Amino acid sequence: MDSKVAKAHERNFYEIPFERKVSLINRCVEATLPFSAIAQRFKLGGLRMRKLKVGVVGCGGIANAKHLPAMKRNGNFELVAFCDLLEERALKAKEEYGTEDARVYTDYQELLKEDVEAVYVLTPNSSHAPISIAAMEAGKHVMCEKPMAKTYAEAKAMVETAERTGKVLIIGYQNRYRADSVYLKSACQAGELGEIYYAKAHAIRRRAVPTWGVFLDEEKQGGGPLIDIGTHALDLTLWMMDNYEPEMVMGSVYRKLADQKDTGNAWGDWDPEIFTVEDSAFGYIKMKNGATINLESSWALNTLDVREAQTTLCGTKGGADMADGLRINRVSHGRQCVEKPDLAAGGVAFFDGAAERPDDVEQRVFYHAIVDGEPLTVEPRQAMVVTQILEAIYESGRTGRAVYFCEQ
Repeated sequence: MDSKVAKAHERNFYEIPFERKVSLINRCVEATLPFSAIAQRFKLGGLRMRKLKVGVVGCGGIANAKHLPAMKRNGNFELVAFCDLLEERALKAKEEYGTEDARVYTDYQELLKEDVEAVYVLTPNSSHAPISIAAMEAGKHVMCEKPMAKTYAEAKAMVETAERTGKVLIIGYQNRYRADSVYLKSACQAGELGEIYYAKAHAIRRRAVPTWGVFLDEEKQGGGPLIDIGTHALDLTLWMMDNYEPEMVMGSVYRKLADQKDTGNAWGDWDPEIFTVEDSAFGYIKMKNGATINLESSWALNTLDVREAQTTLCGTKGGADMADGLRINRVSHGRQCVEKPDLAAGGVAFFDGAAERPDDVEQRVFYHAIVDGEPLTVEPRQAMVVTQILEAIYESGRTGRAVYFCEQ
């Protein structure tokens, strides 16, 4: 290799994210190759990374707040097709994020005929499964926003389709990529907490009911805070515990404040007439190994103990919570102690002390899973279990009885 090219590759190495470096270094070691050769082989750095043509189905809030800006910042996605039931939203997204010749559709089946490698499914929960399955059947990789699906049966069908077609399927649980989450996961994997036998999944808002879109529509969303934000907290907790075998679930689902007026809601008063979902829900989850999880979720609850997308873990060697930043508690040298890591100065989700947004990491993971075959952080079967448990909490809340899992 020409020396100038080799130096350019090596320079690009210092400009790529930390976790990507680790992966490439491991490949170098395994292949006994110099970095310059491995870099050329995987087309690293700047203009050497090929563009990924994608189509976007659903151009509403989550598309514009999260995915579209993150893809633009990434620079390796070419947005060539947009679809939304409201054509004006698709046109707006095209103007801001698309290529000059990007096409606009109101029928996702037409978009799936496009020559794209990946499709983003950013629609109401009820359509996640049918669109994702159709996209994979059409030969496209899929990024589906959370939750995976409205029901366990739909989520299972998505997993089966991904495995049969060999297409990448990732679910938008971006909180796994936060610096505190990455650090805590590393501690759990290293066995620093020991056996984690009790946990809490926190998704509590005092008065923050989303009043726009279809959030309050049970038919389109499948539920309220439990399926909307409780899903993030449960995903984090199961991931930390590395435990995806539930045995039994009990749930309580409430609609106690939804009919009130003068609500003090963060986004203005909600309309009780269209508020058809719960305002809070709680679950008790027993795992097959005896571990237990308490899941709490609310959009509206008279409490000051407000925390969202957080987990509390209790193990045989130590515990952890995210109540005041990440805190890991243990006994050391006969004394109780608390560790509060400095997450502003390096770590897997950082480089040279510069913070990186979780949604940016999410896009990069998806890109490299498709282009380089790198592993997913959020595996489809893990997301499927999250949906399975959420559905069981809703069922238990309706029937007043525990839900026991057999082989499903």
